[in-house]
Amino acid sequence: MKQGPEVPAGDQESLWSNIWGEKAGMTYCVGILVREGLVMMADTRTNAGVDNISSYRKLRVMDTSPNRVIAVCSAGSLSVTQSALSRVQEGIMMPDRAGTEGQELETLDNAPSVFRAAQIMGQALHDAKRGIDKVVEGNRVSTGSTLLLAGSIDGRRPRLFLIYGEGNFIECQSDTPFLQIGEHKYGKPMLDRMITYETPLAEAVKIGLISFNATMRSNLAVGLPIDLITVRSGVSQIEVLHRIDTDDAYYSEMNDRWSNALRAAAAAIPLPGYASAPDEMPPD
Repeated sequence: MKQGPEVPAGDQESLWSNIWGEKAGMTYCVGILVREGLVMMADTRTNAGVDNISSYRKLRVMDTSPNRVIAVCSAGSLSVTQSALSRVQEGIMMPDRAGTEGQELETLDNAPSVFRAAQIMGQALHDAKRGIDKVVEGNRVSTGSTLLLAGSIDGRRPRLFLIYGEGNFIECQSDTPFLQIGEHKYGKPMLDRMITYETPLAEAVKIGLISFNATMRSNLAVGLPIDLITVRSGVSQIEVLHRIDTDDAYYSEMNDRWSNALRAAAAAIPLPGYASAPDEMPPD
């Protein structure tokens, strides 16, 4: 059988990235948990190379049964996160229930709490990553993946979790009321400075969009559209489900106002004395 051309080592990562999904860091998702409720946002850009950019929904509402809502944001390997979401929809056999009488497959739809939903989703992500790791072993492919899972059941306060690829997770706390995945470093300073647990829900949406704006300004791999949802405390249903695209009037105005405000703030700060211009220029 005639062999095809060998793929140069330097091109193998690009080849497998195109097959298995976007490279790590090519997305941005944020969850904000304040006293008034929950905000989740995610961009939609996928990137497996400069010549392979497309859009894919990374914020998914997984359960909207009466009195319950659970949503998931994904970042990292598209093949891993897609597999994990498919697994959790079909049902997961959880290890901590193995061998118990009448054990049934668990899904997000029948999870009794958001914490249990995070455990189920973590197991699905762990299993998906382990399976794909075996397939791509030796091909220098990143299967790193992370998820944000959040929601509310039966009117209980919303909860927000960051789930790592091995299935372990952490929960958002009031001291730092937000979690990020993906390309988070550019948008974090705005959240650090402006978000507290007492921030009103609508204000949290605005600050989240400012965080996205800063990220997209510095990294072209993150881009519009942005999907967002809000869930108000005590009401286990989605209050806002919205997609922000290039023609969104509010986002365009916010972008202009924020840019102008930053320039004005910088101009209003006095120059440092040690860097002030001398009265006379020294001779050449």
